[in-house]
Amino acid sequence: MNLDSQRWRGCAWLRALVFQWHKSRGFAASNFQRPYSRDWEELLQAGNLISAELRAEAFREAKELEAAGLVDLKTVRYRPYQIERIVIPFAAEPRLREMFAGELPEAPDPRFDFTSVQWASPLAFLTSESVTVAPDDLLKLNEFFLKEPRIQTVVPIKERSLALFGDEKRLDALVSTSLFRAGRLDWVRDLKCEIIGEPLAWKRGPAEAASGSVIVIENAATWHSYCRWNAEHKLFSAVVYGCGNRFVDGFRFMPDIFRELGGLRRILYFGDLDPRGLEIPQEAAVLAQGLALPPVEPHLWSYRQLLKLGIGQGQPYEGDAASPELCDWLGDCAEPVRQLFAAGQRLAQEHVGWEFLQSKTGAD
Repeated sequence: MNLDSQRWRGCAWLRALVFQWHKSRGFAASNFQRPYSRDWEELLQAGNLISAELRAEAFREAKELEAAGLVDLKTVRYRPYQIERIVIPFAAEPRLREMFAGELPEAPDPRFDFTSVQWASPLAFLTSESVTVAPDDLLKLNEFFLKEPRIQTVVPIKERSLALFGDEKRLDALVSTSLFRAGRLDWVRDLKCEIIGEPLAWKRGPAEAASGSVIVIENAATWHSYCRWNAEHKLFSAVVYGCGNRFVDGFRFMPDIFRELGGLRRILYFGDLDPRGLEIPQEAAVLAQGLALPPVEPHLWSYRQLLKLGIGQGQPYEGDAASPELCDWLGDCAEPVRQLFAAGQRLAQEHVGWEFLQSKTGAD
């Protein structure tokens, strides 16, 4: 497929992707084992593509570029209309270099002598080991270590990145390079920074349910329906949007929700019936122990309704097989879910939707 290079050079999200890729690894891409990828939402924000119309156009552009072999799209499981990550295949790298010829920075001097630098202790391995990182980035890191050898305060990774490079996203790109391979740099130990997950969106329940449990809902549509249901029937002190995989990264914000609510509550969870849908709350349950929070429990009423409503409605599941123990978390729902998985099926939680919920006055 022939593409209009001039048109694509002006595509905001594609420019952001290509320039981030080139800055991160473009000079030595063949040394990497995995293709470069970025979060789709971050690219949309980098391109200031905020409105629904602009996002829809970006989706159409991404599909066109995928058809041309210039990118691969990783969509949310069972939601092909929702892009999660966008990948530059190795085979597409030369074509993108050609498309953006004259705009990408020049390659660093290949004659750079790593042994000529007096590296700070965390970077001492550079005297005998090579990394696929621009020397300018390494020198900035070295300057940081020489000036701030005893820094103790841990800050968000983007704040540390801005201080180091004048670019809040630079460290995010570097952590996937060989610089942070095991036994080399560690962003917590050496750079005193941490990756911060997205805060959890949540809606407080009615005053009459102030002492009730907190329920976490995996997907946005079902979260909206449960919020409407809770407003009418006063069942939960809060309805939290888990946002799929991001619930695990954002679980550290649960104590903030409890402070707003005035104390700890039971944490109930309801998500899709597929292996990843069960792994997410169980991973969060491990974090709950470390934070001295209540365990993450299944909202069994919701799962029972999903199993009833989903009879004959299962969707094919083509992922890795689940271990039988994964379903144990579901208590008396475990066995029918094992049978569902054994049949190569899954159930989307959206079966328990608003039309069903509005007729239910309780969740016992």
